[in-house]
Amino acid sequence: MFGNERGGVVGSSTYWRVWEESRQYALPPERFDSPLAGRPYDLRHACITRWLNAGVPIAEVARRVGNSPEVIHRRYHGCIDGHEEAANAKIARSLEEDGDAP
Repeated sequence: MFGNERGGVVGSSTYWRVWEESRQYALPPERFDSPLAGRPYDLRHACITRWLNAGVPIAEVARRVGNSPEVIHRRYHGCIDGHEEAANAKIARSLEEDGDAP
């Protein structure tokens, strides 16, 4: 994605140095010493978690990030907030609409 001054690949030590310097500017001072965005790969996890919490189906998230739905489900099953309650509400609504609610 990024090239060095000679058009080659940016070395890993340069990449990490710039990443650390960028975190100083991007994060509030109280979060800089935390593990937040400690590695560039952490941004991928944050993105996947955000999409899942927004209600994007697991199969679509998997397609977009190049994983199988099974991998996404296994890795991220515990990070989806509020989806059990939302699913229960949908089930209850369906039962009410069909006249099957208690």
